[in-house]
Amino acid sequence: MLLSNRAVFASSDLDEVRGEVAKVFCPHRLDLAGDADLLSARFNSVQLGSVRVSYLDYGADVHIEPGDLDTFFLVMIPLAGRSLIRAGDEEVVSSPSLATLPSPTRHLDMRWAAGCPQLLVKFERTAIERALEQMLGEPLAGPVVFDLGMDLTTGWTRSWRDMADLLVREAERDDGLAGHPLAVAHLENALITLLLTMQPSNYLDRLTAPRPPALPKVVRRAMEFIEGHAHLPLSTTDIAGAVAVSSRSLQEGFRAHLGLSPMAHLRQVRLTRVHDELRTADPARATVTTVAARWGFLHQGRFAAQYRERYGQPPSETLRTGPASGG
Repeated sequence: MLLSNRAVFASSDLDEVRGEVAKVFCPHRLDLAGDADLLSARFNSVQLGSVRVSYLDYGADVHIEPGDLDTFFLVMIPLAGRSLIRAGDEEVVSSPSLATLPSPTRHLDMRWAAGCPQLLVKFERTAIERALEQMLGEPLAGPVVFDLGMDLTTGWTRSWRDMADLLVREAERDDGLAGHPLAVAHLENALITLLLTMQPSNYLDRLTAPRPPALPKVVRRAMEFIEGHAHLPLSTTDIAGAVAVSSRSLQEGFRAHLGLSPMAHLRQVRLTRVHDELRTADPARATVTTVAARWGFLHQGRFAAQYRERYGQPPSETLRTGPASGG
């Protein structure tokens, strides 16, 4: 069972189950659709930044009708079994290989079978819409509506699921990334960006349409913004918004004039900051893992390889020798 150290409740009382789940998500209809004696609900949940990850299992066949979610998007991933999900005029039989992503403005009606625990990843609607506006460089003309089904067997969705699983694993650790807001925000930005740029929606064509590259002066301003704000949980959309261009235009400008993406440049800046911090840190108090995580480097093997390529030594060597290493 996921997130067992983040238990919210366990109950066989239908009214209690309905009320406790509603506190985290929204008011909804919840009815038993089979043997009432099977109801044995377990709900574990934790907020990480503005993303919430949850484990929910009713134990029994249930009918759930939230109606319009209104304020949030919810990726629902069955860990076993099947569920029937209807959102607007779409209907999907969800399984461990087919998640669902109901949109806030589509009426949601669900039937979860017994033996269908689910991993739920909740995003605030404002976070999704703000990211999309920054990518487009203009206000939205209407609500975002994703395709309901999310095929977890494709390349990008496997990566997305890996990142979601990383959030869960870290939430299960008392010393995990929950204590590193920058690292959590980095994961959140990546999850949202992948959804917006890969999951079919009513805005995907506009996001992928060619745009003119940013002018060199805009790229320079973006580089200055990155230098001054690398300690914050930045995304490409944040950087683009700071210099008043669309995310796509900024990306094409960086590639045209620097040969890399804005996030690749941000990683270079953060790599420099890690190097500087390791050179001056006390090896008796600091660790490479802690310093790297603070600057958003979550994959230690990849980070170590990038560090060695740039500085010619492993990060542990820089920390051990300190100022005497000479950089």
